[in-house]
Amino acid sequence: MLCALLGGLTAVVMRFGEVTPYVAPYVMLSGALPVLWACALGLARAYEPRLIGVGSEEFRRIARSGFTMVAAVAITAYVTRTEPARGYVVIALPLTTVLTLAARYGLRRRLHRRRARGEDCVRRVVAVGHRAAVEELAARFRRERYHGMDVVAACLPAGDAGPVEGVPVLGDFTDVPLVVEQMGADTVAVLACPELDGTALRRLAWRLERGRTDLVVAPALMEVAGPRTAIRPVAGLPLLHVEHPELAGARQLVKNVFDRLVAGAVLVLLAPLLAAVALAVRATSPGPALFRQTRVGRDGVEFTIMKFRTMRRDAESRKVELVSDAEGVLFKVRRDPRVTPLGARLRRHSLDELPQLINVLKGDMSLVGPRPPLPEEVARYGDDVRRRLVVRPGLTGLWQVNGRSDLSWEESVRLDLRYVENWSLMLDLQILWKTWSAVARGAGAY
Repeated sequence: MLCALLGGLTAVVMRFGEVTPYVAPYVMLSGALPVLWACALGLARAYEPRLIGVGSEEFRRIARSGFTMVAAVAITAYVTRTEPARGYVVIALPLTTVLTLAARYGLRRRLHRRRARGEDCVRRVVAVGHRAAVEELAARFRRERYHGMDVVAACLPAGDAGPVEGVPVLGDFTDVPLVVEQMGADTVAVLACPELDGTALRRLAWRLERGRTDLVVAPALMEVAGPRTAIRPVAGLPLLHVEHPELAGARQLVKNVFDRLVAGAVLVLLAPLLAAVALAVRATSPGPALFRQTRVGRDGVEFTIMKFRTMRRDAESRKVELVSDAEGVLFKVRRDPRVTPLGARLRRHSLDELPQLINVLKGDMSLVGPRPPLPEEVARYGDDVRRRLVVRPGLTGLWQVNGRSDLSWEESVRLDLRYVENWSLMLDLQILWKTWSAVARGAGAY
């Protein structure tokens, strides 16, 4: 409501400049706009608690409300044959929408910080399922605390006892309502298991309904995002329809055009910075400014990647002297003695990767995608990991905004496969937005 009031009054000042009898109705309209805006958001269900703090649906509903109000004003003006000041409408409603989106984003960041500190705003969850699934769920919620889900107890099949990832096991599947009451939980998460079929889930929902406890069901397809899934009732059964990821076609064409346009624009914009970094690299250590290396791209096609040189010229020959700090196929050394002082600063803020915009412009890479692997890494890939190669590697990706080099090999693969299975232009925009803060913090880069 404050955003709407500010948007309306700003529109009055910008459009009219001073208050006159002609302007008075618009001042009154600005006073009513907060109530109208809150009603519009309420009708669009933008206040649903399940949307707050996680995912993009919260922002989509706000943006949709803004478009709806503009359309409503236009239709009302046409039907009533009135002509409101178009300048006022063009400023007030879009500005209100933008301010609301910015406010929600700021509040979300604040909420995530509070959840990370464990202060409050956290749902107490009872996990129901087999041990391995409960362990994975508990570990994921602890790793991504900003989701605001804390597993406080677990219910496993009868006969399975002992804590799970530090979570106490307080009963079996028949004890779920009692455990919810005992732990003061407000959410039950049921993980895919054959014992809890449709009939058992329905009965559990009836028992939880009395205490207004939320019931969520995690499907077996853990890494498939919402846009690819839809509930389709067939013969009275709610079937979960899963669409195949779009790895070719019109959407990929749009992504390619977007990548190259943005890469070209950024290269032009950052040309002075690129030249300055190149000169600094040449001045601080002997050798070329650019480092070229063979990487593997889409469908296993090799290409030459370009980066600013951050190591000494004899780095490759000294590699045999070092031991990787990472498990899996990646070679990562936290305090690599081959890295120059300037190179360490460039790596911290990913400035060494800016020349890869040329690879994006050439079509070897994308702005967003999996890590570009080395040929020797690909040679050690299993069948599942090779799935990373069905899309172009990216300048940034989910791995960049979720820990960078601090990630384990398994976690890096999981994030890359999640991106491959669920990519969209909207997801790319979200990752690009988050990349700025990840790069500015410099965490996890070495």
